[in-house]
Amino acid sequence: MSAAKQFIVGIIAAMGALCLGTVIGWSGPVEEEIKSGQAFDFVPDTTEWGLVGSLMTLGAACSCIPVGVLIGKIGRKVTMLCLLPPFVIGWALIILAAHIAMLLVGRFIVGFCGGAFCVASPMYTTEVAEVKYRGIMGCFFQLLIVHGILYSFVVGAFVNTLCLGIACTIWPIIYFLLFMWMPESPVYLAQKGKTERAEKALKFLRGKDADVGGELKDMAAEGQKEQASIGKTLCRKVTLKGLFLSITLMIFQQFTGINAIVFYTTFIFMSAGSSLEPRFSTIVVGIVMAVSTVISIFLIERLGRKILLLISALMMGISTLIMSLYFGLLLDSDVGWLALMAICIFIIGFSVGFGPVPWVMMAELFAEDVKAIAGSIAGTTNWLAAFVVTLLFPVLNEQIGATACFGIFFGFAVAAFLFVLFLIPETKGRTINEIQAKLGEKKE
Repeated sequence: MSAAKQFIVGIIAAMGALCLGTVIGWSGPVEEEIKSGQAFDFVPDTTEWGLVGSLMTLGAACSCIPVGVLIGKIGRKVTMLCLLPPFVIGWALIILAAHIAMLLVGRFIVGFCGGAFCVASPMYTTEVAEVKYRGIMGCFFQLLIVHGILYSFVVGAFVNTLCLGIACTIWPIIYFLLFMWMPESPVYLAQKGKTERAEKALKFLRGKDADVGGELKDMAAEGQKEQASIGKTLCRKVTLKGLFLSITLMIFQQFTGINAIVFYTTFIFMSAGSSLEPRFSTIVVGIVMAVSTVISIFLIERLGRKILLLISALMMGISTLIMSLYFGLLLDSDVGWLALMAICIFIIGFSVGFGPVPWVMMAELFAEDVKAIAGSIAGTTNWLAAFVVTLLFPVLNEQIGATACFGIFFGFAVAAFLFVLFLIPETKGRTINEIQAKLGEKKE
């Protein structure tokens, strides 16, 4: 029963990821209608549409560090609840846009609010989980992101831009109404010396008869480190090593090409000449992503984080190599199905490893006293990398061609494989203190 309760709390907490997923998936289905002038009273030019796609990632990048500070000051739960009203306002600006500026501001706001959950949600979810469930629950964030993307793909394939905007606005409201009943993170409460509330939260999560004394003692001990300044905690060797690993994983997550593929899926299939209607090709990609992420939940505590990352990098490398060869040599060979197959291989590979695992490890690699700010730095890096890829992909595709673009993604996939193989430690089944000890080990 305690496991079921933890999973329910974790799923509800991760609904911020579902909200974010709808933001990420929104641009694909509405592109044609907006560019044709049917959606709004204005028609964005190429540069403006590029900003519509990329401003949400810039907004997300701007949110991570402020939110990292807030979750340490006012708590994980309160911070996440405070993000939801502006989330609704952002969608309202998009729905009611009478000028391109309203649309751009709306995209920035929903990106800001959605990106903030990349720091707060995985941290909260792993803090309410027992060690044996931490990996599984850490995957909830990526699981709900892909379901949010799929939701936008499916709904957007059958309704107009206005209806899709309304359908996306519903989710932050539902999230607020559900999450307001969840407990605050017991780790945060223990750090702030609120022992009775921390114990009550743990009893709620573990069961009223559970012995939470040992867990509570460990949390309280971690809280004692909070007296050190942020500068000193960030400069600890073990923290710097964790930052290096986490930031590099985030860079590889984006520079292997995931956001270029998700944001421009319809364009890629049209360019590849796929016989399947582009909007349905997009839905196929969304379904493959969702199913693969579910599979990763069952594998992460069995195979471990490192193995999944290696498998992921290998599959992404194979698929981007196929795409590069396809656009370079086979574009006129009537094998459009090859593009769909290669994209599906990429999505499967990404979803079982480099999709969920960097977020899981972001919440595992840092001590409790520095986790909020260090996680924020890693999250900011992720979204800045996403902004660069999203903005540059259509430009590079026009300048150097799809063959070279996918060749670049292939190179990053190879580099990611080697990085994981030689530098990433396995964190499966280890407590935060054990992971810190492992990172602090000196090489002989």
